[in-house]
Amino acid sequence: MVIYDSIKTYNEAFNHPNLHPMISLLDLSKGNPLKRGKFRLDFYAIIIKDSKCGDLRYGLKHYDYEEGSIVFFGPGQVGGSEPEGEWHQPYGLALVFHPDLIKGTSLAKTIHEYSFFSYDSYEALHVSEKERGLIDICFGNIETEIKQNIDKHSKKILVANIELLLKYCARFYDRQFITRETANHYVIEKFENLLTDYLLSDKLQNVGLPTVTYFAEELHLSPNYLGDLLKKETGKTTLELIHLKILDLAKYKVMDNTKSISEIAYELGFKYPQHFTRLFKQKVGVSPNEFRGLN
Repeated sequence: MVIYDSIKTYNEAFNHPNLHPMISLLDLSKGNPLKRGKFRLDFYAIIIKDSKCGDLRYGLKHYDYEEGSIVFFGPGQVGGSEPEGEWHQPYGLALVFHPDLIKGTSLAKTIHEYSFFSYDSYEALHVSEKERGLIDICFGNIETEIKQNIDKHSKKILVANIELLLKYCARFYDRQFITRETANHYVIEKFENLLTDYLLSDKLQNVGLPTVTYFAEELHLSPNYLGDLLKKETGKTTLELIHLKILDLAKYKVMDNTKSISEIAYELGFKYPQHFTRLFKQKVGVSPNEFRGLN
């Protein structure tokens, strides 16, 4: 695995001058051919690929946008391309910035809200020509500032432009979730079927409670992308939907007076009955025993 542990090492890999220790905007096509394979970035990266997106996939389906695509990486995230070992010429634009650049700023407190930094590459953002124009303006402002001599204003101006860029990207992702309504409905339907099958199988007792990661892997999506998609479409997170389905089953089981609440908790995949009781009371408003007494 190739590890880019600093902005300088990334610049060197793509033959780009090291103008600022914490941020860089590169034309990847000026770099030398690289071997396809895994790599890790120890900083944030926003990479624009100027090509048709027919080779990118959404779950098991190809993307239906061709205007361009943007991929996001967070610090420590591993990426890669296949087939491994094959030489290829990198292309596109890459904005990379170190976490230390935003340390102590308002962006440092909110950057976790931009969950697309942990999406998978096949969940790229596809922008229209008009949207790309706005992103290019942000890139241009950042590039201009990078080329300036560093002074006491540099950090504030750079961070402000990065924050504006991220806000635009968040808006464009919201648009993408809406325009991909048919694909979204397919994912939701598949998720619901997988959840139902899990609860009706022996997985609850043999494996335990279903996790967000399990469904993300089954749907070939990253946990964050799945969560954002479900939140946009249903108003609830993946975990909330899992809990609601489990509690529907729990209510049915609690009505069976031949079983203790502890037995039911174990049947539902809870390691500790008190965890089941706590969740039940939190979501239903009464304890399992109280619910049983009311019916």
